Amino acid sequence: MTPGGKTVTMVAAVAENGVIGLAGNIPWHLPEDFAHFKATTVGHVLVLGRTTHEGIGKPLPDRTTIVLTRDPEWRDEGVLVAPTVLDALTLADTLEGQVMIGGGAAVYDAAMPYADVQLISEVHAAPDGDTYYPEFNRAKWRETAREPREGFDIVTWERVFACG
Repeated sequence: MTPGGKTVTMVAAVAENGVIGLAGNIPWHLPEDFAHFKATTVGHVLVLGRTTHEGIGKPLPDRTTIVLTRDPEWRDEGVLVAPTVLDALTLADTLEGQVMIGGGAAVYDAAMPYADVQLISEVHAAPDGDTYYPEFNRAKWRETAREPREGFDIVTWERVFACG
């Protein structure tokens, strides 16, 4: 959750072997997953790492993008900038929409403690890769939905909060 109480959702496509990238690219082509990412993130705040943002090449339309970078001089037209995930989440509290974490690996890892939901496209492949989605303790998460698609399943994980 953000400091102000907004839901934080991690949105990722992850192969069976945990791969999310290879040499700065996604090592599969699933147009239906790209459409799912768009439908999920439009109208919300999208938090991306600098290299992920630069790999896309421009701000994605109809979303407010916050780019994480440790470089205090870095700027790009059409995006907001934050030095840490906590700073990005604090900024997101002042903006319209929920918070969607869109990668890359270091951003997913840093955002995991704040995440309420993981919306994972489980890709039915095990490609070579050099970038991985962070491991998470599945005992602290509950699978609440699974939607089979062609070549992947969209799986919703919700954090389990202990009572008492």
